[in-house]
Amino acid sequence: MKKTQRSKPAKRGDEMKTEYDFDYGAARANRFAGRVGKDCTVVVLDTDVSKVFSTSESVNNALRAFIAAIPRKPK
Repeated sequence: MKKTQRSKPAKRGDEMKTEYDFDYGAARANRFAGRVGKDCTVVVLDTDVSKVFSTSESVNNALRAFIAAIPRKPK
């Protein structure tokens, strides 16, 4: 098995490149933040799943049916 030589890591300066400079003065608050309640959890569905479950109600109904089908362990 042939070993390859590793190159030296690039030096990291304390200065950020100018193309990464962000103007925080033009930033706005998250316009979607108010839509989610404090007791809600937001998840991202894969594309194939979101084609079947297009509303939060349909997702919740399917998950409730799944939860009901899970056998409970006796305590």
